[in-house]
Amino acid sequence: MVKVLILRTAGTNCDEETKAGFELAGASVDKIHIKQVLKNPQIIHRYQIFCLPGGFTYGDDISSAKILALEIKHWVIEELQRFKDDGKLILGICNGFQVLVKSDFLGGFKVSLVENTSGKFEDRWIHLKINPELDSGQKSKIKNIWTKDLPEVISLPVAHAEGRFVTPEKVLKELKTNNQIVFHYVDKKGNPALHYPENPNGSLGSVAGICDETGRILGLMPHPERYIFSHQHPEHREPAVGMQIFKNAVEFIVKG
Repeated sequence: MVKVLILRTAGTNCDEETKAGFELAGASVDKIHIKQVLKNPQIIHRYQIFCLPGGFTYGDDISSAKILALEIKHWVIEELQRFKDDGKLILGICNGFQVLVKSDFLGGFKVSLVENTSGKFEDRWIHLKINPELDSGQKSKIKNIWTKDLPEVISLPVAHAEGRFVTPEKVLKELKTNNQIVFHYVDKKGNPALHYPENPNGSLGSVAGICDETGRILGLMPHPERYIFSHQHPEHREPAVGMQIFKNAVEFIVKG
């Protein structure tokens, strides 16, 4: 059975929903506190998927996810790199995305997630467009793991105050060329969301989620774990697209 490690600490609050998503997808899930991982970082190698869920870790003191990111960067990063090199999957959702970025593990120092241009916490449903190049045999070596069998335009909820994706224009161009931008904010018709409120945080290039150069590490601001049943959508829409993301991850490991 596929084994998933969900990392938690003070302020994590989306771990149960994320656990449910992976379990419904057929995985065995353990929620493990960061203190256990710091004592024995090699514990992560018992698993095939490492997940950083949403929340407000350590109260988002200093800035969102900064403290947990520092713990990861200074004491766990070598084992996490080995985890990646072993061909396993890493998922960071909202606060987890911030951890991956601020620990320099996804995008390095070249990208960041900062305060929303609205200056307030954004908590609502938005529309996303999936990068169609992930299914077209693109030049890069990125594997389409997370978005397989999803419609091109989907809806997911966001809930964050610091989700604005920023990076130098040169880096944004590189991410586009390499097909590392997995999700864009769009309007209902699938057009790029250049302005508020369709772009909920003012992200450069309407970026909502990126992956690494392999496609096996994904960070995104919207919450797939909050849409694993159709009745969770305001219009009770089928299919529950968040559930498909978890299924894709588990299926990838199963198929090897």
